[in-house]
Amino acid sequence: MSDTAHHALDQFKLDGRVVIVTGGAGLLGEQYVWALAQAGAHAVAADLDCTRAEQLADAVSAQTGVKALGIQVDVADPASVSNLMQATLATFGRVDGLVNNAAIDPKFDSTSSAQHTATFENYPLTLWNQSLAVNVTGMFLCAQAVAPTMLAQKSGVIVNVASTYGIVGPDQRLYERDDPGSPRTFKPVAYSVTKSAILGLTRYLAAYWAEQGIRVNTLTPGGVFNDHDDEFVRRYSARTILGRMAEKSEYTGALLFLLSDASSYMTGSNLIVDGGWTAW
Repeated sequence: MSDTAHHALDQFKLDGRVVIVTGGAGLLGEQYVWALAQAGAHAVAADLDCTRAEQLADAVSAQTGVKALGIQVDVADPASVSNLMQATLATFGRVDGLVNNAAIDPKFDSTSSAQHTATFENYPLTLWNQSLAVNVTGMFLCAQAVAPTMLAQKSGVIVNVASTYGIVGPDQRLYERDDPGSPRTFKPVAYSVTKSAILGLTRYLAAYWAEQGIRVNTLTPGGVFNDHDDEFVRRYSARTILGRMAEKSEYTGALLFLLSDASSYMTGSNLIVDGGWTAW
């Protein structure tokens, strides 16, 4: 292999870097934490579920030989976010990356799914405010929290995780049910609105920190299979150029690219990985 090839591959290395992943014990967050460790980075799995976050960090550390940290965080609570930063700095002494991944999504919230998928006319204000607090304010607070360290280092990367429903409207036909006796469900308004807001936050921060060595980009994933029923999978797949939903591991490559030096000339951008959903 030539020196040029070695250099090209070196751009993707994350050896020794420290990256916080909010929602780190969730479906995709867990994949991100494993991928970061496999790429040589110290991952901080920050999640509302402290037990799962700690168990994940222990497993990652044991299997990869790269120290990971699991910690509880409520991204909508400034004190909790501050504690996350303090624990990260106490353990690793620096922060090189932030993956703003924590979000409220009804498909992962069985306790209030009926209200989450209600009509717009009946959508509860409490759930609207809850979604804003986690999906938008949470990213704002976490970006604020890492800023002093990244500014002092004159380097850092933030990746805000959005959704295709942040750039196009939901196709509500996907959520119709074949059973005529079942109530109609909808992708909630709060999800689309908050995911759209992420794009604006990314552009603002990218421009604001342009001269400080901090890059900020959005990762927009499409639908990932998570034990969906066959009819939903059929409808979703027919609507996607590649003809299927994503596997949960298929977004890690894009994330590693955005966090690494391979994307050093990229900021304020939106990397869409959706199987072609938004291309037609």
